[in-house]
Amino acid sequence: MNASITPRTVLITGGNRGIGFAIAERMISDGHRVAVTSRSGEGPEGALTVRAEMTDYASIDAAFTEVEAKLGPVEVLVANAGITRDTLLLRMSEEEFTEVIDTNLTGTFRVVKRAAKGLLKQRFGRVILISSVVGLYGSPGQINYSSSKAALVGFARSLTRELGARGITANVIAPGFIDTDMTSVLPEEQQAKYLSSIPAARFGDVAEIAGAASFLAGDDAAYISGAVIPVDGGLGMGH
Repeated sequence: MNASITPRTVLITGGNRGIGFAIAERMISDGHRVAVTSRSGEGPEGALTVRAEMTDYASIDAAFTEVEAKLGPVEVLVANAGITRDTLLLRMSEEEFTEVIDTNLTGTFRVVKRAAKGLLKQRFGRVILISSVVGLYGSPGQINYSSSKAALVGFARSLTRELGARGITANVIAPGFIDTDMTSVLPEEQQAKYLSSIPAARFGDVAEIAGAASFLAGDDAAYISGAVIPVDGGLGMGH
């Protein structure tokens, strides 16, 4: 545990794999009390794992109630859970669009709304929304996904204006191409194409996203709110 870190109760949605899992591991090593939501019921060692479905408020409410009972009121919320349904606009069904929006954007609304009462009562909160470089950079075949991720910027900035005077911050992390299950399945040719566009000339590591989340959750980030932190090797260049 880092002695300079104030231990908090942290809830990470979608903490069973990839970026969410790495953030949970980092928060545990920082000395926080960590809970993750998972549809499968599996999570990192040392975390409380609760089942939650991002499209169902009752399920989210029950997950929060369990975390509050076992770890105390949530002080740091990392909204990470998300899905993709990639296809080009002309082939994309309305269901493929709304399903991604409902999980990635409305799901974020549901968890932040459920957390907000507790944050206001404590007069402390860190809301960290996990977006994506494609939210601002764009990506063919991802109109649904990029729309859901771009919207998180407006969400965080409006939340900052609403709750900023109560000791609550809201920030966005925009990961670039990160070495996860989702990138490893891409054809080699496509991976090479992506690599050629990244100034750092490599994919990112999930631990690098976790490091940014650790900073935003900490005491040193108290005066940072409404910011978009790109962790993308220079790919987006502030798009």
